[in-house]
Amino acid sequence: MKPTDILKNEHVEIKKALSILNVIVEKIESSEKVSIEDLEKIINFIRIFADKCHHGKEEKILFPKLEEAGIPRYGGPIGVMLMEHEEGRRYVKNMVENIENLKKGVETALDIFKDNAVNYVALLENHIWKEDNILFHLADQHISPSKQEELLLIFEEFEEKIIGEEHEKQLEALRKLEETYLKK
Repeated sequence: MKPTDILKNEHVEIKKALSILNVIVEKIESSEKVSIEDLEKIINFIRIFADKCHHGKEEKILFPKLEEAGIPRYGGPIGVMLMEHEEGRRYVKNMVENIENLKKGVETALDIFKDNAVNYVALLENHIWKEDNILFHLADQHISPSKQEELLLIFEEFEEKIIGEEHEKQLEALRKLEETYLKK
């Protein structure tokens, strides 16, 4: 297994979260009730699993190794990925703010949440495609097998230190949301 395989496997889980978010958007658009608790759960998954864990591995571990291998940060795919990570964080921040506004009874909160969710899903779907089909191929080609072995160990340490048990807790929360929103 290569480090990029781990990241691709995490993309599978993140895409499930995006599918759930799409169903939530559809429910909002058709004026169906969506629980604030479910909104919080999907956003927690995105913040902890997708951003802190997955993007953390990319930003702190993979991208620097790509730079060491000669792939430039600026003017290349790494810079684009970093910009998109920041853009995604802005959408998530807006969703979090509007969950809080929803709790306060702000009438426009759900629509603003929905708009940010739609933009986040579109961004991440495209972002994941670029990583899976372009960036990760560069990593596999330019990072030596011995460095890839090192990366696997560093990924494992990162996950233990930074995420710990939260990794599995978030995957379990995702499974429960899948049962509610994706199982027909």
